[in-house]
Amino acid sequence: MNTSTSFAPLLERFFIQRLMQQRQASPHTIVSYRDTFRQFLKFAQGCLHKPPSSMDFDEIDAPLVLAFLENLEKHQGVCIRSRNLRLTAIHSFFRYAALEAPDHSAQIQRVLAVPSKRFTRTQINFLTRPEVDALLDAPDQRTWTGRRDHAFLLVAVQTGLRLSEMTGVKRDDLVLGAGAHVRVIGKGRKERSTPITTSTRAVLKSWLREPQRGNDGLLFPNTRGGRLSVHGVQYLLNKHREAASRDCPSLKQKRVTVHCLRHTMAMDPLQSGTSRSVIALWLGHESVETTQIYLEATLAMKEQALAKISPLHSKALRFHPTDRLLDFLNNL
Repeated sequence: MNTSTSFAPLLERFFIQRLMQQRQASPHTIVSYRDTFRQFLKFAQGCLHKPPSSMDFDEIDAPLVLAFLENLEKHQGVCIRSRNLRLTAIHSFFRYAALEAPDHSAQIQRVLAVPSKRFTRTQINFLTRPEVDALLDAPDQRTWTGRRDHAFLLVAVQTGLRLSEMTGVKRDDLVLGAGAHVRVIGKGRKERSTPITTSTRAVLKSWLREPQRGNDGLLFPNTRGGRLSVHGVQYLLNKHREAASRDCPSLKQKRVTVHCLRHTMAMDPLQSGTSRSVIALWLGHESVETTQIYLEATLAMKEQALAKISPLHSKALRFHPTDRLLDFLNNL
């Protein structure tokens, strides 16, 4: 018979012991998991009619988790990908609970059996070279923010750094001498160095001569010297995309994000014949298979491959079933 286990201390230990101490999870992961459980507990409070701190662990069961996921999709408009990310956080907690509360193993297994949903994977969004040129020309470099934004866009599209890497990179992370590169701590706390082209190095040298704002040494701070927020970055991208679309109308149909610029960077070397393994190392992918998505991104590469194939010469033949049973199945 299951003994009553309080949910609150178990969840607190999951964040402190498992995520922070044992796994040393990144701040991004902790924030993502925190937001998941804040949403989940607000939903559970409405269903169970009690505050989260008073809930018992055995009340957090598979039907409640399924109801929460359904609510995310149907009533909050969350996409399947985000729904699966929420489920990943819940699964992670229940795998921890399996060690801490073995008396609830049947309940835990039922929650862990809740599957992720499959979804249609859309083609990646990337910019063409004329679109990149128009975007880089958009910032007004007579102003401090314009010079910052120009350097930000150039580094993003040339290095393929992630959003968190771009907003967190510091002046000390740059090496602008021989073998110029930028060092970042990326996803999964993996450190990597990304080369910088001569033209990007020249822009960064000029940018570093600007008076430093803030005390954190950030390479691309906001106007108060602090770290650029996600919304702040998207605001500047939207502003410059709109300005650039006057000279490059195709940009009106595209949503420009830092991840879009990351995809753009990956497409250039791929179309030039660079191997996927090199691109995976450049982007900091855990697996080369992650880089597979770029092979499906453009028709140009597929057309080039098709042009190398000798055309097949054949004539159409009428199919004749060889068996009465096959004939029956074909006519169903």
